[in-house]
Amino acid sequence: MLKLMRRPYLLAATLMLSSSLLFAQPQASQPAGIFQGSTDIGTAHQGSTVYDPATDAYRLTGSGADLWGTADQFHFAWVRLTGDVTLTADVRFPNPSKQPLRKAVLMVRQSLAPGSPYADIAIHGDGHITLQYRKLPNGITADTTSPQHNSTRLRIERQGNQYTVYAGEPGHLLAMAPITIHLNDTVYVGIGVCPHNANGFEQAIFSHVKIERHAATQK
Repeated sequence: MLKLMRRPYLLAATLMLSSSLLFAQPQASQPAGIFQGSTDIGTAHQGSTVYDPATDAYRLTGSGADLWGTADQFHFAWVRLTGDVTLTADVRFPNPSKQPLRKAVLMVRQSLAPGSPYADIAIHGDGHITLQYRKLPNGITADTTSPQHNSTRLRIERQGNQYTVYAGEPGHLLAMAPITIHLNDTVYVGIGVCPHNANGFEQAIFSHVKIERHAATQK
């Protein structure tokens, strides 16, 4: 009799555990434009990536407390690539906000795990631009601030283990000093948005998005 009474509770516990594991795993959407998929990393709130072929632009909507610290929360559109690569885009926030730390990023990331190592170039809501990076899994995030401010065009370049970011206007991009991060050859290259609000949403528009592949180098 006791065994029969316990079974509903065991079943409920199993279902609760299965549900929590489901929400903990990144959920990828369908391909959009040049990207193979998009994922809500570290958050259960569903974002989206919408590609408009008429304007060749991507509108990303995402939630998340921050893209910082030892784990990230943001929406990410990505393609898996190997070797050296350059990602360039014009980036803007279409809606006004009082949040100075909302972010739109161009990123090279090892995995879709919240604590994955990565390098990115991030433009914030107040216009300041940074090179952000996490060198170790679940390690701390560090950054360097660019002298550029409110730039329309961003770029990140991977050459072997070196990552260089650029910001400026078309034809006048200013490079920041490269950093060294040891990632496995296959990486996720893409664009992302974070509202700096765990329960809120932010949009960013990425246009003239271009991925260039290069012969592999070792540095």
